Amino acid sequence: MKVILKNTVDNIGRAGEIKEVAAGYARNFLLPRRLAELATPAAVKYWEKGKEKRASLVAAEIKTAKDLAEKLAGVKLTFSMPASEEGKLFGSVGKTDVLKSLKAAGYDVPKNSVRLDTAIKTTGEHEVELRLQPEVAAKVKVTVSARE
Repeated sequence: MKVILKNTVDNIGRAGEIKEVAAGYARNFLLPRRLAELATPAAVKYWEKGKEKRASLVAAEIKTAKDLAEKLAGVKLTFSMPASEEGKLFGSVGKTDVLKSLKAAGYDVPKNSVRLDTAIKTTGEHEVELRLQPEVAAKVKVTVSARE
């Protein structure tokens, strides 16, 4: 089924792109959440009018994301958490902890950009990926130490 994306959808595409997706995915996910609309000839004609404007907006977003990624390249976050003698934390360091620490350091990062499969539950150095745009990513070093 052909749809026109109204918003950027991870692993599918950006707003304004015409994509071929499974009919069930379109009917049950994209259309009810208003992330896409059916690619009828009238809708395609309407979306073609704003194509250049969207392209310039996307270029500006990518540029700001690249600038932020350069600033984040050398950032090191430190957390002190209670831990056992083996180095296992009594708790964990999750996405929200990383976001709060970045915000406290003066970096305004979108909340859905932190890519952390599972929360950090051991002491030591870890690397967390920040996906700022689909083609722009930054890595931040996170050091977790045991609190006495």
